[in-house]
Amino acid sequence: MQEKKSIGQFKALNNILLLEDDILLGETLVDLLEDEGYKVSHYPNGQDALDATFDSKFDLYLLDINVPQIDGLTLLKELRDADDNTPAIYLTSHQEKDKLLEGFSNGCDDFIKKPFDNDELLVRIGSIFKRTKQKNSDCLDKLCHDEVHKRILYHNEELDLSQKEYKLLLLLMRHVNSTVPKELISDELWNHNEGGSDGALRVYINRIKQLLPDINIQNIRAVGYKLVL
Repeated sequence: MQEKKSIGQFKALNNILLLEDDILLGETLVDLLEDEGYKVSHYPNGQDALDATFDSKFDLYLLDINVPQIDGLTLLKELRDADDNTPAIYLTSHQEKDKLLEGFSNGCDDFIKKPFDNDELLVRIGSIFKRTKQKNSDCLDKLCHDEVHKRILYHNEELDLSQKEYKLLLLLMRHVNSTVPKELISDELWNHNEGGSDGALRVYINRIKQLLPDINIQNIRAVGYKLVL
C-alpha cells in the first residue's frame, strides 16, 4: 500500500487515453487505473482514439498495437508527425524485435508485454508522470506551466484561459517578482494589425485575478504589472 501512495503523489497530470480492443481487458484496466485516481478514456479502435485527441488533452497514451481501423503503431506515428509529444506506453503481446524497434522509432516511451503484472504497469505509469512533470512543468508554488500541452494549472487544475490570457499569465510567471512593462505585454499579446489597448489589458488582468484569488498581481501605475510570490 505504501508503494501505491508514492506513485500517486506524481499524478498532477493524470488524463489517460487507453486504446484496447479487448473489451474485458480494457474495462479491467479502466477500473484499475481509476482506483488509483487516474481519469481514463477507453477506445476500442484507433480511429476513435485519434478523433479523441482532437477534442481532449491527454497526459499519457496506453496503446495496444493490433486494433481495428488504425493500428497502435500507425496511430502514434501520426500523432508524433503532428507534433503531439504526449508520453506513450505500448501494451502488446508482440514479441518480435522489429515491432519493438518500430514502436520506439515512432516515438513510444515504454513497452509492456502482455500478460503483465498490474503493479508493474502502475509503477511504469508513475515513472512516466514523474519524468514528464520534472521535464515539462515549470512551477511557481501551486501555479504550474505545462509546456507540452500549452496550459497553466493552479492547484493541479487546468485554468480556463483564452489564448491571450494564457500568454499574459505565462509572461508574468516568467518574470515573477519583476514588473512587466505594458509595452512588452502588448508586443506579446497583439500583432501590429490588432492594436491592443490598456482597457483590453485590464480586462485580461481582472479575469486572471478572478481565477487566482490568492495570487498577488500588482498594477504598477503607468508602468505595467507584476506577479508577486
